[in-house]
Amino acid sequence: MTVPLRALALVCTLKPSPAASSSALIADQVLAELATHDIEGESVRIADFDIRPGVSADEGDGDQWPQIRRRVLDADIVLLATPTWMGHLSSIAQRVLERLDAELSSTDDVGRPAMFGKVGIAAIVGNEDGAHKIAADTFQALDDIGFTIPAQGCTYWNGEAMGSVDYNDLPATPDAVRATTTTMARNAAHLAGLLRTRNYPPG
Repeated sequence: MTVPLRALALVCTLKPSPAASSSALIADQVLAELATHDIEGESVRIADFDIRPGVSADEGDGDQWPQIRRRVLDADIVLLATPTWMGHLSSIAQRVLERLDAELSSTDDVGRPAMFGKVGIAAIVGNEDGAHKIAADTFQALDDIGFTIPAQGCTYWNGEAMGSVDYNDLPATPDAVRATTTTMARNAAHLAGLLRTRNYPPG
């Protein structure tokens, strides 16, 4: 029996559970869309864990990154969902990327970098501009680590400049966001299936 493809959403809101979060909402919407392609999904709110600063797989002293790392290793698609803060990704999202940097020295059983064969996508929300810059920074980091980025691999929403309405305050998902999420999920599912069947060759 074929093992289903799996997606993991790393939700990088600054708010721990159970606070309402726009980043968590858009992550859930992405996972729901991926589920229409028979992809199992799981969401992890990083603020609920004690993730130590550093660039190793385990910083010790109660560091909880190793349990999240195991989920990343088990996933075929990894979604980084982040709010926009002062035009940048959240500090928590930056820490996730820094911790993933440790995977540059990890390899699979045939010598490929550990993240080869995994698809990286992004979801960005904020009532200020910055989504394109955040996507560019995120995708460069994920690519360096070994993830593959699908065509149109980002969905986002920006509210009115200097406004006070958050994504989770909207009465309904905007049509443009819904369409973009649908395309991203379809392309990510397609790419993950291809990489599952035929991963990159070992070096």
